[in-house]
Amino acid sequence: MARVRACCLCQAHLPLGCRPVLQASPRSRVLIVSQAPGRKVHDTGVPFNDASGQRLRQWLGVDPAAFYDADRFAIVPMGLCFPGTGKSGDLPPRPECAPTWHRPLLAHLQQVRLTLAIGQYAHAGVLVGRRGRTLTDTVHDWRQHLERGVLPLPHPSPRNRLWLQRNPWFEAEVLPELQRRVAEAIG
Repeated sequence: MARVRACCLCQAHLPLGCRPVLQASPRSRVLIVSQAPGRKVHDTGVPFNDASGQRLRQWLGVDPAAFYDADRFAIVPMGLCFPGTGKSGDLPPRPECAPTWHRPLLAHLQQVRLTLAIGQYAHAGVLVGRRGRTLTDTVHDWRQHLERGVLPLPHPSPRNRLWLQRNPWFEAEVLPELQRRVAEAIG
């Protein structure tokens, strides 16, 4: 973790500089693979310390104390640093990050019982060759992915309110199973 937190591989491409934001322990039970930290998370250095995190914790059915317990939840984004802002929101995760750090980090997470792939970039990184044509297709096929221990989710960003309204099956079908699986995994 010290090596990861000291990483400056992408420094030339990051408008606010390097600040890897993640959480992990060899005893982590649930692995959250997300996209990349947003501006507020970069500023605080606390993963999901924003409106997206509030919604994610509601989806998971956990309070902040449980969520920020690294023995319960590992949070390893596809990009560990804030990538900057583009025309329609944050830029994609830097392409160097996951290939450099995921394999060595995930090798230490031998107690993981459930992996949550949050958002399209996490779907691409975790569900290589198995994701649907669209994010909706991938999330809709959640049962198939769960057989392999992965549950694909949309990003919990407030910007995704319209997606949630258009896909009421997500809250009706996926969230109860998500909460059950999380409770089972973290004991």
